[in-house]
Amino acid sequence: MSSPHRAILSAAVPLFLSMSAGIIAQLVSTALLGHRATAALAAFALAGAVLNPVTAALAAGLRGMTPFVAPHHENPAEALPILRDARWLTLALGTAGAGAVLCVPPIARASGVPDEVTAEFGTLPPLLALNVLLLSAGGGANAVLVALGRSRQVLWSGLSSTAVEVVLLVVLVPRLGVHGTGIALVVSTAVAVTVSNACLLRVPGLAGQRLWPGRPRAREILGMARVGVPMSAAVLIKFTVLGGLTYVAARTGATGAAAHAILRSLAELLALTAFAVGQASAPEIARAASPAAARLVNRVALLLAAAGAVVGALVPALSGTLVVGLFTSDAEVLALVIALVPLMAVYATANSCGIAMSAGLTGLRRPAWGLGSAVAGYGLLALVAAPVTAAWGLTGLWAALAVTGLLILVLQGGGFLRHSARVGGPGGPARA
Repeated sequence: MSSPHRAILSAAVPLFLSMSAGIIAQLVSTALLGHRATAALAAFALAGAVLNPVTAALAAGLRGMTPFVAPHHENPAEALPILRDARWLTLALGTAGAGAVLCVPPIARASGVPDEVTAEFGTLPPLLALNVLLLSAGGGANAVLVALGRSRQVLWSGLSSTAVEVVLLVVLVPRLGVHGTGIALVVSTAVAVTVSNACLLRVPGLAGQRLWPGRPRAREILGMARVGVPMSAAVLIKFTVLGGLTYVAARTGATGAAAHAILRSLAELLALTAFAVGQASAPEIARAASPAAARLVNRVALLLAAAGAVVGALVPALSGTLVVGLFTSDAEVLALVIALVPLMAVYATANSCGIAMSAGLTGLRRPAWGLGSAVAGYGLLALVAAPVTAAWGLTGLWAALAVTGLLILVLQGGGFLRHSARVGGPGGPARA
């Protein structure tokens, strides 16, 4: 096995396990709500349609520090100022994101969501806003651990927080519905933040150091923002549009909203490998000394991401009601989801490859190209989603999603080929 394969897999496996644990908690939440009441599941999906873009943008901004931290993997103490600078960005992004999450109820009402769904919100938006603030307070400890080549430490925070969340979900959701889901999420996030920062303080050179922001260094923060902010913007655009699709699907009724929520959960599960591989490959690309080396790492990442999505898609495709039936007892929802699994699989594969390609652009410190690709692809999707869904229902919506994923992948691939050619030369990523 070649060196890029070993490097990516050794980092990606613990990341995959940690993310799998998190997805398991999401699936448990979806299943519990789906069996409790279809309207409750639809309400949680609508709240998640706002929460997901916010948390994804926050995570993307944190991963923007990867190419800055990665060169210091042999001397972690040198990365400490970078971590402190990055936390100024996360605190600002987190505060803005929490405000956006609080707007879930008026957004839902303005979007024409049925009253039976909006009546389920209750205390969920404030709980989710608190969750965002806790994430921003974490300040990217996991991103730093990955960039420093200590991905195994990330597993501890993922497993501990998931264990807490699953227990709370099982206890609280049958009694409190979506409110129990919000409480479980807040508590598990607090656990994750605490454990990840504790692991970071165990890294040689960082033990006993102060991790919280000190006096801001404007130039360094701006330099990091040039990578982190475009990444956040690209992810925000992606998940905002995907969140908007949830509202588009909700216009077809509670059945359509619930089916779309289940399909989204399955698609996110299939993207796990891509997220893990992307985070593992970005530091390797950032340390690449030549165009050939950067492209080799990227090819390995794409291959692993695609394989993970394809293999994962075979499970619901071949099992029929066995897997999908775990998420709902509603016969109409079940039939609709099963019919759309093939389209979901196409989208998930294209999306997984796009995630790996985006990580490659991050490693090159060229996230602006990824932002442009997101604007082009998801901007077009936002324009056609409503009329396509009105004409062809969820089938048309998921077909549009699949085409969008392929278009963005092609655009990102062109950008990577262009910018990777400059690795190791004048004007290359190291000078970005």
